[in-house]
Amino acid sequence: MSRRSVVLVLGAILLLSLNLRPAAVSVGPVLDELRAGLDMGPASAGLLTSLPVLSFAIFGALAPSVARRLGPHRVTLLALLAVVVGLSARAAVRQEGAFLALSLLATAGMAMANVLIPSLVRLHFPDRIGLVTGLYTTALAVGLTAAFLLTVPVADALGGWRYGIGVWAVLAAVAAVPWIGLVRRDEALVAPARDIGFGDIARTRLGWAMTLFFGLQSLMAYAVFGWFATLWRDAGFGAGTASALVGIVAAMSIPLSLVLPQAVARPGDRRGVLVAVMACYPIAYLGLLIAPQALAVLWAVVLGAALTTFPIVLTYIGLRTRTAGATAALSGWTQSTGYLLAVIGPFGIGVAHEATDGWTVPLVGLLVLSVPLFLVGMYVGRPAHIEDEFARRERRIDQSSDAPPPLGTT
Repeated sequence: MSRRSVVLVLGAILLLSLNLRPAAVSVGPVLDELRAGLDMGPASAGLLTSLPVLSFAIFGALAPSVARRLGPHRVTLLALLAVVVGLSARAAVRQEGAFLALSLLATAGMAMANVLIPSLVRLHFPDRIGLVTGLYTTALAVGLTAAFLLTVPVADALGGWRYGIGVWAVLAAVAAVPWIGLVRRDEALVAPARDIGFGDIARTRLGWAMTLFFGLQSLMAYAVFGWFATLWRDAGFGAGTASALVGIVAAMSIPLSLVLPQAVARPGDRRGVLVAVMACYPIAYLGLLIAPQALAVLWAVVLGAALTTFPIVLTYIGLRTRTAGATAALSGWTQSTGYLLAVIGPFGIGVAHEATDGWTVPLVGLLVLSVPLFLVGMYVGRPAHIEDEFARRERRIDQSSDAPPPLGTT
């Protein structure tokens, strides 16, 4: 690509990344005001907070096949336009049902773009997967942190929660602009005669290992962001300090997301980097069991480092495939099925906390889950490609079908 094309594509990917979380998390900081304004009951509020996970599971699974038919750039543009329409329109509606439907539209667009972005990195930057993944996951972390920190100030400054959640539509509209110029690139793409599809990934060990790896790390992330502010409040901190500690957890991903993908993308077996990151999980959980208040800042920093397993697994999606189509299929499979597993995290932590009226059992549960996370991480961290595993499987099937029938059969 020319330098101009590199700047255009990279800028488009980074702007897209900034918009992959605000649609999901911007309602949280103003949820009480939103519920009062729409007269929303607890069941609808629970559905609203579950929409991102449902969208990842449903629409994320559809993204690879739609991209094969329409082209990844067109689908990405349509996804961003869905975010723009969903975020802007839901800020204006007065009916609870319409608000939920438009929230679904926005999170559906977010989910489809989220699945396609690793394949876009593979397509445009096949030799710089680690660098570009580091850049876009850093932008994603910035968007996530900004949505947490700025929604309430914007709402207060402009006059209400509708402005706080609606302002993110402006950012999505800006992000859509460069993709208008990129849609023509779909016409030049030549589909391979036989590419790996969504169903093919489901028949590979590496595909299932990626699901478990992505799902377990997402489970822990949802548990942390959903409940650890309450954990620190129960440990004796005020609401502001507890939120600030969660903010430290989130902020740790900004610098580390830039470094770690490049580290694991270097040639050779780089599982040592993954070991160092995943070891932070049991250290943080044990620390919170022993001294949740005295060393709270230290455990927040360590836990934030552990949660940067997320950009590593996104890097592996690109590294474990050879083509953009296979990357999209692996991304769709990994994220859609992985998020279904992840939803257990906040639900299970909440049930365990309510049942025991404490945090020992939830933390021990998370500590135990760090063991299978480590094991499956070691498996997916080995240099391998999903196409090779699928090809070996196809050869075994062909050899089995060509084998002569057993003696005594006709």
